[in-house]
Amino acid sequence: MVPPPRFQGARFDTYIPDAKQPSQAEAVQVLSTFAASIQDMAAGGTAKRRWFAKKPAAPKGPRGVYLDGGYGVGKTHLLASLWHATPAPPERKAFGTFVELTNLVGALGFQQTVRTLGDHKLLCIDEFELDDPGDTVLVSTLLGKLVDAGVALAATSNTLPGKLGEGRFAAVDFLREIQGLSAHFRPLRIDGEDYRHRGLPQAPAPYDDETVTRTAYHTPGASLDDFPSLLDHLSKVHPSRYGAMCDGIQAVCLTDVQAVPDQSTALRLVVLADRLYDREIPVLTSGKAFDELFSEEMLRGGYRKKYFRAISRLTALARDAGSLVAR
Repeated sequence: MVPPPRFQGARFDTYIPDAKQPSQAEAVQVLSTFAASIQDMAAGGTAKRRWFAKKPAAPKGPRGVYLDGGYGVGKTHLLASLWHATPAPPERKAFGTFVELTNLVGALGFQQTVRTLGDHKLLCIDEFELDDPGDTVLVSTLLGKLVDAGVALAATSNTLPGKLGEGRFAAVDFLREIQGLSAHFRPLRIDGEDYRHRGLPQAPAPYDDETVTRTAYHTPGASLDDFPSLLDHLSKVHPSRYGAMCDGIQAVCLTDVQAVPDQSTALRLVVLADRLYDREIPVLTSGKAFDELFSEEMLRGGYRKKYFRAISRLTALARDAGSLVAR
């Protein structure tokens, strides 16, 4: 449970704040201070305990930070930077998405997960999901146990584009859903435009089938699939395996991209989009554009956050794929 390949090099000094959005520079300062406040007793070896020594004072202030903001303001970059900056060895801090955390509980069981993470100094949770009440309560209970064990927490989630003008929408939702943990989190709002599209031209239009196929055969490590067949294959692979499925792939070429037919298929595609984005794998397509993948009904429904994130990330990967065609 470490930051994905895209964010292995993420540091506070490589985050580029938007000069028009002071909240971004403020977030760097707040998180840098938070990282420094997480003391790691094992960093320089275990200190010898004396019989009559006073018990160390509990750390002051919130033991968690919640990064609240829209898509593409750099929350994952900042979360990964916090992980890297925290003075603890890699085995004493964990980084994962909300889905990966629930998968961990499913694999180890609740009590073993508490024991496994309970001796960590920091747990970073990216893309905290509020759309599944059962999973949210499960993770809320888990975080309560970890806070009691002294683990510092940091989490991100997304404010919907249409909600950016409504104050602390996502923060209020987050703090309500995690119930008794509210006092342990400091909400940190990060405003701004999606950096993946900031100052850049509109996403490239899809190519024709011949161009996509030719590019796939001329690109080492590229995959080539027609989109409906890919969706069918995803239904036969557990989403926790999508990352491994992408290992070794240098580019993804897809023909006949269509609107996804149902919610289950759409959610599987979201997971694949996240794994491709984590690994910085360009995606070259023919057929429909990525902003036509999800129906209006889906974009208004309970999983709309996931779909907007997928569109944003796939659009960025489509832009990256443009250089493959020019070779």
